Amino acid sequence: MHPTHNDLPAKTRTKVARVLNQLLADSSDLVMQAKQAHWNVRGPSFIALHRLFDEVYEHAGEWSDEIAERIAQLGGQVFGTLQAAAKMTRLAPYPLELVDEKDHVEQLASAMAKFGASVRESIDVFSDLGDQDTADMCTEISRQLDKDLWFVEAHQGGEGARRSRRG
Repeated sequence: MHPTHNDLPAKTRTKVARVLNQLLADSSDLVMQAKQAHWNVRGPSFIALHRLFDEVYEHAGEWSDEIAERIAQLGGQVFGTLQAAAKMTRLAPYPLELVDEKDHVEQLASAMAKFGASVRESIDVFSDLGDQDTADMCTEISRQLDKDLWFVEAHQGGEGARRSRRG
């Protein structure tokens, strides 16, 4: 840990930074998955999805930046490289051969849902550690992520919700 006058105990800051670096890997992966979908989507809803996937990309980039800056604020070392993200991510690999819009919607929605679940789990961890500021930051991320997921899933025509309840 780097020196700081932050009043959270060093042990707490170390634990929070570790969890945040994991979220950073996931959000960085989500950034590139959204861009992969943005660049490769094809179909009747191309322009709407192309723009929507770019919004997801922008938001995920903002989340990555917020997460990384919080790690630094706490005196932690940010693991922000593509190589670190590739080693640490918990998101499923994005199939590079996808073209059809329905496949991109399903794949990106799955990645977003996985990241959302991890963010919500982390909120509880940060609260239990007494770091309400980091928990609050993740609550904000969760809110926007849920909205973005809703927009992406709307392109499934109700199929995604049925699939989620079954599996």
